Amino acid sequence: MSDSKEPMARFYSVIPAGGIGSRLWPLSRASAPKFLHDLTGSGQTLLQDTWERLAPLSGADRIVVVTGVAHKTAVSEQCADLIQNNLFLEPSPKDSTAAIALAAAILVRREPDVIIGSFAADHVITDNKEFTECVREAVAVAATGKIVTIGIEPTEPSVGFGYIKAGDKMDLPFAKHAREVAKFVEKPDIEKARKYVASGKYLWNAGMFIAPASLILSVLEKTEPELHSKIMILAEAWGTASQEKVFEDTWPTLKKIAVDYSVAEPAAAEGLVAVVPAKFGWHDVGDFAAIAELQSGGKRNHLAVLGDVTVLSEKSSGILVSETGRLVALIGLDDVIVVDTPDALLVTTKEHAQRVKNLVDSLKVTGHSDVL
Repeated sequence: MSDSKEPMARFYSVIPAGGIGSRLWPLSRASAPKFLHDLTGSGQTLLQDTWERLAPLSGADRIVVVTGVAHKTAVSEQCADLIQNNLFLEPSPKDSTAAIALAAAILVRREPDVIIGSFAADHVITDNKEFTECVREAVAVAATGKIVTIGIEPTEPSVGFGYIKAGDKMDLPFAKHAREVAKFVEKPDIEKARKYVASGKYLWNAGMFIAPASLILSVLEKTEPELHSKIMILAEAWGTASQEKVFEDTWPTLKKIAVDYSVAEPAAAEGLVAVVPAKFGWHDVGDFAAIAELQSGGKRNHLAVLGDVTVLSEKSSGILVSETGRLVALIGLDDVIVVDTPDALLVTTKEHAQRVKNLVDSLKVTGHSDVL
């Protein structure tokens, strides 16, 4: 592998923009998933916020977005500086391995020594300066032949995230914070989560991976040889006259598997993974309760309002999201969640926000696909 270029000169940002975000129904739909919405009140969508964070790192001409065919127009409109050659379209969702490996395989054909960083399109980060410094350090470590993840220092014993157990500090003068990864840990119960946080050895796994593309592909070749083989076939056909036919034949047969299981965890067992601990504010806005917490800024009895809407509120707290603009009146409701869209209305509480996914599953079973 060539190391003649500075690590950042080898860097490409990859934004996997997939998933429906079913816990954010009815705002997030198959046709308009959560990354295409402004869920923070910033005036930009989550995808646009992600783009804005990454452009100073890699340059706009070295940002790839991997998304579904159905989102091609929306993504192109929201990311005006996206080069169409860097828009990789998936015929259907196949989980994170397919998205990241496809990007790695296409980019390594362009530049054999390319380092890629994968950053979800739907996360909220509140300190771009700290984020930039962490990514730069991660890229420098990746250039030594490592898969590097950015681990978030926990603020509470959360059961909603996977954890990374950090090992020894790496002896690298240009990466003072980087540590070896001892292992990845699945989402724990609350007792384990408390122990993890109290020990000071565990970080939240935010799903950000930075690595030489060739290393990701070599690990995948060992762990999932059939998936690797098919990804390489797709990459070879990319941009050729046979692309459409090859994707039509091959894409539906790809195995659905998260990159954590196919690449990160096996690589960690081989001593190939490092972590850069991060202190920036990070939220994966997984449900409306998370958005309400983000909007409240820790204030109690706060009613957050997203959307151009008139609200009459008396002694009510929680979050109101509106796409209709009609008047909404709330009286005496604590921690309420109201999501008002033209064809569906959701009313629940922050305590039950996670159960929205179950409702979406029920809608699928009962034939209400028109509102999904």
